[in-house]
Amino acid sequence: MISIPKGTKDILPSEVYRWQKAEELFRTTAEKYGFTEIRTPIIEHTELFQRGVGDTTDIVQKEMYTFEIAGRSLSLKPEGTAGVGRSFIENKLYADGLPAKYYYITPCYRYEKMQKGRQREFHQFGIEIFGSDKMLADAEVIMLADDFLRSFGIDDARLHINSIGCPKCRAEYRKALQEFLKPSYEQLCDTCKSRFERNPMRILDCKTPQCQAVAKGAPRMIDYLCDDCKNAFEELKGLLKNCGVAFEVDPNIVRGLDYYTKTAFEFISDKLGSQSTVCGGGRYDHLIEELGGPETPGVGFGLGIERLLLIQEACGQAGKAPASADVLIAALGESAKLSALSLTKQMRGAGIRVIMDVMERGLKAQFKYADRIGARYVVVIGDEELAKGVATLRDMKNSSQTQVEKDKLIKTITGEYDG
Repeated sequence: MISIPKGTKDILPSEVYRWQKAEELFRTTAEKYGFTEIRTPIIEHTELFQRGVGDTTDIVQKEMYTFEIAGRSLSLKPEGTAGVGRSFIENKLYADGLPAKYYYITPCYRYEKMQKGRQREFHQFGIEIFGSDKMLADAEVIMLADDFLRSFGIDDARLHINSIGCPKCRAEYRKALQEFLKPSYEQLCDTCKSRFERNPMRILDCKTPQCQAVAKGAPRMIDYLCDDCKNAFEELKGLLKNCGVAFEVDPNIVRGLDYYTKTAFEFISDKLGSQSTVCGGGRYDHLIEELGGPETPGVGFGLGIERLLLIQEACGQAGKAPASADVLIAALGESAKLSALSLTKQMRGAGIRVIMDVMERGLKAQFKYADRIGARYVVVIGDEELAKGVATLRDMKNSSQTQVEKDKLIKTITGEYDG
């Protein structure tokens, strides 16, 4: 037997309804905030992620699915923002007027250690605003995430926010951090040794135990903010307080991607274990420039759907799968089969979800099947019904049966018939 690749998962019919509900709610929430959908390819040129995500990140160094075809290096996208940024530049979307507000629903791929709610093929909801350097944009993105999570039944999500500064104030912080880490340099993993000169802040995001031990007690970026970054962070906190969005300042949030500046935030839940991030994002004022576009600030977030659904279930908000059909038509005999098939077409044209038992089982078995799929009604058509021009309508809720003239059957089922 050929089994599914490690780190991937089938989404079965019994689970798909939860995905559909999540996608519908996310679309509705995003569009309520004035965002429009964008779709980008699953594969991109590898250099897009090297320049956008950052070649000192774990994602680019260790986790990307990369392959070469016709002399070009391609990668499966490990996150959504870089591809949206590339599309924004390539299609000159900045000429359509700013701010540009996009949402996306996309699969992503990272070769990483699997854990609960984290797979190698995973799916993301994402939001991007390009064009505004104002904290109003940051507040709106955070409010959208908060609104969505609460509407989805994630009642324990806590917002943690931080500022990771800008290139100006990071220069001073970089020196302080290197001074702190230098005595323990030999204890760092090989990856973090390579980051020491190029991007020491990435060491704080390393997941290896020895690097986490070395980084304990390191200087905090929030203590090195320039006046502009400090004022922006204070403004953001004021905006969130004004809108009733509770938050906690968490100096340990640095996010795992190089393109972040100033605002960094995470929504955290304990439902899957200690400090589990369900949504993360922030500001990236230099990403579009880094990808070859015009100077354009941005802010957004990514939200893992698998983890979201696990947390929703842990919160007791998963709900029940809907019935797969409203009506089952049980045909008894060859003549009845032709009449029933014609009736299914009429009912579907009227917007009724209706099926026939294509197994052609006996009536008792068809009633059991209707009960299993959650059908509200069974319409029985046999020789007796054909002779009278009627159908027997069985209400599966109370097991009552009545004979209904065929031309009144649809209106009876939809509640439109008042006779």
